Amino acid sequence: FASSSLPQAHRSPSGLFSLSLHLCPQGFTQSLNHMHSDEGLTPKGFINCVTFPLPGEGPEQQLLKPDEWSYCDYFWADKKDPQGATSLPGFEVLLQKQLKGKQMQKEMSEFIHERTKIEEEYAKNLSKLSLSPLAAQEEGTLGEAWTQLKKSLHDEAEVHLKFANKLHTEVEKPLLTFRGDHFKKDLKKYDHHMADLRKQLASRFASVEKARKALADRQKDLEVKTQQLEVKLSNKTEEDIKKARRKSTQAGDDLMRCVDLYNQTQSKWFEEMVTASMELEKLEVERIEWIQQHLRQYTTLRHETDMFNQSTVEPVDQLLQNVDPSKDRELWVKENKTGEVRPVDMDI
Repeated sequence: FASSSLPQAHRSPSGLFSLSLHLCPQGFTQSLNHMHSDEGLTPKGFINCVTFPLPGEGPEQQLLKPDEWSYCDYFWADKKDPQGATSLPGFEVLLQKQLKGKQMQKEMSEFIHERTKIEEEYAKNLSKLSLSPLAAQEEGTLGEAWTQLKKSLHDEAEVHLKFANKLHTEVEKPLLTFRGDHFKKDLKKYDHHMADLRKQLASRFASVEKARKALADRQKDLEVKTQQLEVKLSNKTEEDIKKARRKSTQAGDDLMRCVDLYNQTQSKWFEEMVTASMELEKLEVERIEWIQQHLRQYTTLRHETDMFNQSTVEPVDQLLQNVDPSKDRELWVKENKTGEVRPVDMDI
């Protein structure tokens, strides 16, 4: 994951909350609430080994991508568990969004599969009904219209079968295969990468805490030796004082070095967090657009099906318009007449 090319003003991780409760050694959140300016550190707050400004301290932070509701601006803090369990890291929330999107995509594919089965069953039943012998003996222009109506069911069945096949190949299958099994593996790489950075930051934080405690011990030792010399409670020589002062100075230098390494690690994590969250944001946009495209294909196929269905009944409409009771009577009479000589009165 390459570091983002953010402006320098946006690169400072100051003010960012931690992403992982379990990455910081127990007690670090409660300890080290602030470091004094005489130790070379500006007072800051710490949550889960990440440094952030205290309320009202320093200039107000600006969003990295204003007015865009970008992932890189809103997932620095942990998501609190309402039941009091371990909080969910912000980056983990983004990963879960990706996994949920994958599941929704799969369920949409299953839905279209069920829709396809309905179309196939409908087409099968229409085709079967079109072969029904019911009313097959109807005659004349009405019989022609009836025959065409039954044929239209067969044609309509073909339309629905084609619709079902296109649903499978153009909607269901693309939704199912979009981002295959490798996608979850890629997400795990993101997860492991960010977790490793957080572990490094927690380690640097532990070093700072250790160095801070060492400095406090050296300063206390120097203060005790100095007081003992002043009240002559000890035979400590000036050399002992100088030695204690050198150790105190060295401890201060060690602390500053640890803080510098901590800040470098935190800056690295910050940049990688921005880069990774924006990549996940891009993936989500691609997912939504992909689904949108194929759901539009569903509606297009549905409109085409309606159009083709309409074409199957147009011949029926035409024949129904030509139904002529008088002509049907004529045809029937010609084929079934028993005689046209009428009876007459009997003669005496």
